[in-house]
Amino acid sequence: MKKLKLRNLHRDFGYFYLGLIISFAFSGILMNHRENWHPEEYDVQTKEIKVQLPEKEKITEEYAKNFLNSYAIKDTFKRFRVKNGSFRITYKNTDVDIELETGKGEIVTYKRTPIISQMMKLHKTTSNWWIYFSDIFGISLIFITISGAMITKHGKHTFKRRGWKLALAGIIFPILFLLFA
Repeated sequence: MKKLKLRNLHRDFGYFYLGLIISFAFSGILMNHRENWHPEEYDVQTKEIKVQLPEKEKITEEYAKNFLNSYAIKDTFKRFRVKNGSFRITYKNTDVDIELETGKGEIVTYKRTPIISQMMKLHKTTSNWWIYFSDIFGISLIFITISGAMITKHGKHTFKRRGWKLALAGIIFPILFLLFA
């Protein structure tokens, strides 16, 4: 049987988490720019509408849930509000905004970007099993980092001779950013 060595463990953990590391890194870059661009939503369709709304008191949650039925749009209801002369309904992939006084408004439908939206979901999900797996992943990243620093034992590229300087710079940079940003 092959002897278990630090280099082999480091390599195998790296291989095992390759997809997740790339996915987290890529979706993390996209999340950094979510204020300017919504990478999860790539196809936005807007439809102007004019409707005859019931009296304000009759605009109920049930009315909001069934609103899209007359437009043959199937979507999951999230919430609604009647405020400041506007009737707004939020569904999972659709927003409806209508002026109470005129009945003029729009239906905005979003379609998710394939693959990118699934990767970004990894950053936002709160299911228990994913939280535990992410904790294990975080611990594994610590192991991959420490084992990688310890693999080279001889020569001018060891942690003792060169690596500690780069590691220190890598620690100082985020601290400075947190202090001055």
